[in-house]
Amino acid sequence: MGCIVWYMHSLDTVDARILLAKDSFEDASLIELGKRLGLSRNTIHARLKKIREANALGTASAALSPASLGRPLLAFVTLSVSQQSIDSVYAAITAIPEVVEAHTTTGDGDLMLRVVAQDTIDLHRITQRIQLAPGVQRSSTSIATTEVIARRMSPLLRQLAAKD
Repeated sequence: MGCIVWYMHSLDTVDARILLAKDSFEDASLIELGKRLGLSRNTIHARLKKIREANALGTASAALSPASLGRPLLAFVTLSVSQQSIDSVYAAITAIPEVVEAHTTTGDGDLMLRVVAQDTIDLHRITQRIQLAPGVQRSSTSIATTEVIARRMSPLLRQLAAKD
């Protein structure tokens, strides 16, 4: 198992305006969005298709709130791993459904995991499973207490849209 490399096409001001409109009017049809933006339905359709094909939008399930799946507790787990066993570590953490995101990092750890759990007892079960993965040498877990800023892209899209 290797790293995921994303190819992204660069969004332009029109793409940004379309995505912001989709955020504001989630159920709007392409025709409605076109009227709001002064663009044709075909233009909006073609641009959204290009954005999807470039994997810029990700999957619909990635936007779900973990709490809606009975997993309201969020934790960040930093792992130090044996570099010779990195593929085994990747495979082991990928097999744990509660690990919803993982990144290689610089600094004290090698990997940063985003983990969701039902409660602290469930989190303990999950972190034990992570620590038992072949190649994991050390872990550190931090529980998120308050979300100050939710994951967002709209401020960057507004900045891009304003360049027009």
